[in-house]
Amino acid sequence: MVEKNASRDGGTPARNGHNQQMAGNQVDARHGGCNFFAGNMKDLSSLKEWRKLSTAWRLLVLVVIGAIGLYTCMVGVGTRQFSYESVQEVIVKDWRREDDSCSRRGPSVDFYQHYPLPHAYERQECTCTPVHYFVILSMQRSGSGWFETLLNNHPNISSHGEIFSVKDRRENFSSIAKTMDKVYNLDWLNSAAKNECTAAVGFKWMLNQGPMEYNREVREYFERMGVSVILLLRRNVLKRLISILANAYDRVVKPLNGTHKSHVHSVEEAMKLAEYRPVVDAKHLFENLARVEQITDDAQRFFNNTRIRVVHYEDLVVDPKYLSEIQHFLGVQPRKLESQQVKIHTRPLREQIQNWDEVLIHLKGTKYESLLQDDGYP
Repeated sequence: MVEKNASRDGGTPARNGHNQQMAGNQVDARHGGCNFFAGNMKDLSSLKEWRKLSTAWRLLVLVVIGAIGLYTCMVGVGTRQFSYESVQEVIVKDWRREDDSCSRRGPSVDFYQHYPLPHAYERQECTCTPVHYFVILSMQRSGSGWFETLLNNHPNISSHGEIFSVKDRRENFSSIAKTMDKVYNLDWLNSAAKNECTAAVGFKWMLNQGPMEYNREVREYFERMGVSVILLLRRNVLKRLISILANAYDRVVKPLNGTHKSHVHSVEEAMKLAEYRPVVDAKHLFENLARVEQITDDAQRFFNNTRIRVVHYEDLVVDPKYLSEIQHFLGVQPRKLESQQVKIHTRPLREQIQNWDEVLIHLKGTKYESLLQDDGYP
């Protein structure tokens, strides 16, 4: 009994020790688990921070790349020439040469000095020769053809003729501007183009071929591009009318060997064409002359704000000094200019009009009566 009790009593410490050991192990295990969990949490926290740090770096790199790309685009847009940029804008950039490679060395002038860069050829030694843009505004049979041959007799002037007689070139202002751009950039090549250094380039433009219809756009173009205007008029509008009628007749009949000639180069040809004496519509003559006068007045008013010089055909014929003044106006050295054209109508008016008496009756007592007494050469 005692043994049994002793045995039970002796076994108690063993079980207690085992239990204590198990308890200790459990405590150690719990402590070890906590330590392990704490260590893992610490590692996870470091990993998250590393990931956060990596994300920040990534964002920083993206920001830097974006900034570089934006700057590149801005610089590219500022320096790139777009395909739809007009020729006119290119020309403006040409004569403003930012590198000052063609700095002005001569005396100051009151007109723009351009330095075109033609696409068709290289100006070479003439690259820094300044070019003055001009236009001759006039009406048919006002002496513009003869006047232009005089200008083209100068080695430094190129006047390219009646370029807007072709309707497609004046279909709208866009086509008009495109044509003028080509002329002023020295890319209009014909017999008037000079091998010498061109110092003044232009063309003649009839008032019924677009400049009046698009007067606002044309005026703005002239002012922006620095185009000087020569408005060539004829005082005796009755003589102009006779020349128009005679030229219309010649266009149909062609008395010179079946060839129509608006201008001639021999006295024999001139005398042959002068044989025709037109019949003038006397009934509507006053209205016709007044309409021509109104057109010329409007032209002076429309282009008054440009650099303009009004010239009369009669003055150029009588006094050579006017031609010298025109050369100064165009910025070239004046010289004696000659033309091969021969004047057709040189006889008094009464010998040029078939129904002279009828014309005399309708104009007598009007402001145009003085035109009947003008029997001089012009």
